Amino acid sequence: MAGSLLPPLKPLPMKDRVSMIFVQYGQIDVQDGAFVVIDKTGVRMHIPVGSVACIMLEPGTRVSHAAVHLASTVGTLLVWVGESGVRLYASGQPGGARADRLLYQAKLALDDELRLKVVRKMYELRFQEPAPARRSVEQLRGIEGARVRETYKLLAKQYGVDWRSRNYDRNEWDAADIPNRCLSAATSCLYGITEAAVLAAGYAPAVGFIHTGKPLSFVYDIADLFKFETVVPLAFRIAAKAPHQPEREVRLGCRDLFRSSRILAKIIPTIEEVLSAGGISPPEAPPESVPPAIPNPESIGDAGHRAQ
Repeated sequence: MAGSLLPPLKPLPMKDRVSMIFVQYGQIDVQDGAFVVIDKTGVRMHIPVGSVACIMLEPGTRVSHAAVHLASTVGTLLVWVGESGVRLYASGQPGGARADRLLYQAKLALDDELRLKVVRKMYELRFQEPAPARRSVEQLRGIEGARVRETYKLLAKQYGVDWRSRNYDRNEWDAADIPNRCLSAATSCLYGITEAAVLAAGYAPAVGFIHTGKPLSFVYDIADLFKFETVVPLAFRIAAKAPHQPEREVRLGCRDLFRSSRILAKIIPTIEEVLSAGGISPPEAPPESVPPAIPNPESIGDAGHRAQ
């Protein structure tokens, strides 16, 4: 009865949300229709779940069934990560619920000519110049890789960081040098909010164009369009200070950077711009298609969020 007296949920559009919140050593539950984190002393902290793109759950966190249901309803991505938020274990999927957009994305990825058009657009957006003519996807990937390695070197020199290469061992995280730890922490933050945006737009994180064969291939494709103007310079700037807790410094820096740059307002329009380079439209439903016997309720979230 009490639940029926609560005001209706009104989640913010993805573009207007806070990027992310990290939670560690607490239990997440729902009380009086609100998301709360209860620490070991019983202190409650409210989280405005409908105004957050993703919640990063670190070790020591427990989540109730009611909390997962509420997060799904308002389209907030829950991401289970390792220590310092840098190793992804699993993520919930409160999006990707648009068959027309999934088919559209798949058609672009499966057709060699259309895929090349999309990849060329990604190259143009990333480097602010047209892609070289008469190059295959593999050739463009090679050119991109060389330019990325050179960009790492230039940024390291700019911030006075001793840089060898982009390298780390997932099984021996602390053995990596500070620049690589900072870069991994920063890109993990970017991947989290990018996945939330991809799902909110109704697309599949796994169906990529440059990156392929990974659960987050399309997330990597889109995140790469923003990486060198946002999180990579931040990571080198923090690495130059050699902080005692580099991952924590990076997380706080990313939080502020994402808010000041309003990156969530840019990601979904960029996704649409990239895919539209293929020159086709999302498919119409076939004439023989039959609507569900019981119509789905209208989603209160973005286009890709599931109705509850």
